[in-house]
Amino acid sequence: MNTHRIHRVAKLTGLSKDVIRVWERRFGLVKPSRSSNRYREYSDEEVALLRFVKALMEQGATIGSLAVEGHDSLVARMRLATPVSAEDQKPHERLLDDLMGSLDPLDKAGFERRLNGAVAVIPFEEAVQRILLPLQRRVGELWHQGRLNIGVEHYVTKIIQQKLFSVMNQLSVNEFGPRILIACPEGETHEIGAQAVAYIAAIKGCHVYYLGPNLPNSDLLTFCETIKPDLVLLSLTEVRPEAAALQQLKELELLATRWSVAVGGQGARAIGDRLRDTKIELLDDLTALHSRLTILLSTHTPFALSKELAHPHDVCRSSAKGLEGAGVK
Repeated sequence: MNTHRIHRVAKLTGLSKDVIRVWERRFGLVKPSRSSNRYREYSDEEVALLRFVKALMEQGATIGSLAVEGHDSLVARMRLATPVSAEDQKPHERLLDDLMGSLDPLDKAGFERRLNGAVAVIPFEEAVQRILLPLQRRVGELWHQGRLNIGVEHYVTKIIQQKLFSVMNQLSVNEFGPRILIACPEGETHEIGAQAVAYIAAIKGCHVYYLGPNLPNSDLLTFCETIKPDLVLLSLTEVRPEAAALQQLKELELLATRWSVAVGGQGARAIGDRLRDTKIELLDDLTALHSRLTILLSTHTPFALSKELAHPHDVCRSSAKGLEGAGVK
């Protein structure tokens, strides 16, 4: 992999050297190495990351929201947004083939060894996109075709859920981030997609309320009244018959009269044409999800800050006290 000095990086990205240094020192968005002479050296991927961040800001993201998301998450997101060549995709496809081969007949030790090893060596967000969700899709397809025992399908689902929840439980709660309610509505029992969305929203700095599968509509409305979410994200995996789909759409439209609502999943794509005439957003892939969350984070004003802004004199007095405490008078 090539490395580049900062003056070369400035030419490659269209950013000034001062901006690049600030993005590194203050926001930690890039992590150059140091040569023996202590010069900064940027890899090809770090240069690509700078271009990616610049493009996100041109689309409306703020440097603050991107800094909250963090270097590793941005790298994983950039990789997901970059078209994968057939050659680059082969290792993941081979891994998925090997994992599926460990399920019929079931080789529990071999399956978990391969899966754990693969997930451990790449950023977890990338593992979600490249390994865990494709694995779940393959298993679900075989089960629907009657080629895989439902017990094996449940086993794989629980393994994936454990990994998602294990990582999420290590994340700190950003109580000042935008409040996002994530759930599967009434009748929706498959929650892996919703769990993956909850993880992605959490690592980006959102305050996530994950309510799981099969949430009755009346309880969904009540919970929204309680927490007043900035966004409601619902996973629709079931493709419903016409009458049931229309009834579900009617319930979603009622929810969208009070709150910002977005939906994703196979069931959401099936009613995509009908959604165009509603206030409900369709997020048909993870790229669309990332874009929506970036916009939300860049426009969000924390509740505590909004109260302070309503009383600017209190803010001034508070700031003055803070400066005095720091020895500035």
